[in-house]
Amino acid sequence: VQVVESGGGLVQPGGSLRLSCAASGFTLDYHVITWFRQAPGKEREGVSCINWRDNSTYYQDSVKGRFTISRVNAKRMVYLQMNSLKPEDTAVYYCAATESLAPVTTGPPRSFDYWGQGTQVTVSS
Repeated sequence: VQVVESGGGLVQPGGSLRLSCAASGFTLDYHVITWFRQAPGKEREGVSCINWRDNSTYYQDSVKGRFTISRVNAKRMVYLQMNSLKPEDTAVYYCAATESLAPVTTGPPRSFDYWGQGTQVTVSS
């Protein structure tokens, strides 16, 4: 089982980044894929998620209208397009997967089965 994130980096406020999450080694059909982030000294929080089966999505209020989550089934990839980035978006971003009967879920983090290693996003001028 592997979950691998990529696409983080340093960007100026107002800029954009696209994070990618590649999942392999498990059946995705009944899973929700969630992007979490964790800033220094803060708890890990769910930012956005997508249901692999029915494409339901969820966004945390702080990112609504700025972030877009999407998937490409054939490639087993989930993307997080982040626009209009703010310094408060600075964090390590993690991709995680959990089998779920609910259309969407962002936690608790301990309920997620598979995690990537994280990718750093820094928004600074």
